[in-house]
Amino acid sequence: MNQIIHAAVRRDLARHEQALRAFPDGDADRAAALRRAWTVLWRQLHHHHELEDAHVWPYLRGLDVLDPVVVDELEAEHVAMAEACTAATEAIDALADAPTAARAHQAADAVAQAARVTEHHLVHEEATITPVISARTQTPEWKAVEAEFRKGSPFRAGELFAWVQDGADAEVGGALRAMMPAPVVLLLSRGFGWSYHRTVAPVWR
Repeated sequence: MNQIIHAAVRRDLARHEQALRAFPDGDADRAAALRRAWTVLWRQLHHHHELEDAHVWPYLRGLDVLDPVVVDELEAEHVAMAEACTAATEAIDALADAPTAARAHQAADAVAQAARVTEHHLVHEEATITPVISARTQTPEWKAVEAEFRKGSPFRAGELFAWVQDGADAEVGGALRAMMPAPVVLLLSRGFGWSYHRTVAPVWR
């Protein structure tokens, strides 16, 4: 699931920048739509990081198999990502307030910077901790971490499942169905995720 979320983050950062570079001057509706889509991306990324901060980093420290400096670096990268994404949020908000091509260009630059900071973290995480976790997915300790990730409202899970599948290839759908029954995936993404399909998915059509 972590890799699926990372793929969705990369996809959304890229298509936000592309859409902002091509923004039609004065299009208030498009600016509002891009803000809606960015809000979901940042909400999902921020929530993902909150869960990692609260559960994954302590789990890794408890294993005592990684240099603590690596976990310190990953934590610091979350802070840097939050700063970059906050700057992008402010730029996209400014565009929604005054939908000019100049502001769209500024927002695109801010999103590009957020993408650079994020990519650095994702690559670092995938290289250093993904192998450690992959070797321990069946342990009681990791299953306890996964249980924490599954907590929360079904509407939050529905938005997550709708978001990660939007524009994804068939491999993502197959991976999700391998993790849980197909009817559950459908219920979450199409049932509890209905708001995403109504208000955000059309932004990318």
